[in-house]
Amino acid sequence: MKNYILPFAFLLLGLQTVFGQKADQQILENKVQELRTLLITPDQQQLEKITSEQLTYGHSNGRVENQKEFIDFMLSGVSKFVTIELQDQTVDIAGNTGIVRHTLVAETNNEGETVNIKIGVILVWQKDGQQWKLLARQAFKL
Repeated sequence: MKNYILPFAFLLLGLQTVFGQKADQQILENKVQELRTLLITPDQQQLEKITSEQLTYGHSNGRVENQKEFIDFMLSGVSKFVTIELQDQTVDIAGNTGIVRHTLVAETNNEGETVNIKIGVILVWQKDGQQWKLLARQAFKL
């Protein structure tokens, strides 16, 4: 009987890890959707809640913002997302770090001018306690 306990314990530990990662992947997918919604309809408190204080937010034009600059820009309405569709999304988790990649297809309103964009995006999320927070984002031209 003792010969079966150790392999069974390893099996349970492995299953717990796999199911834990699947749960975290689903949570991150939900967080990405929450962020997508906040990019279309910005809310200061929700943006502060979903992003890290150490946020570095890179745009495809090379502009990089910290958390305050990102939130201020989103709330300014200078450039506003009208629609956002995320395509070809992947989610990978390494410990307390989540890496999400996707193609972002969107329509924006830039000071009254409609602009259609299609860019690549990588998001780096960090688990802070039980909450996933956006730590870094970099967009790039395809």
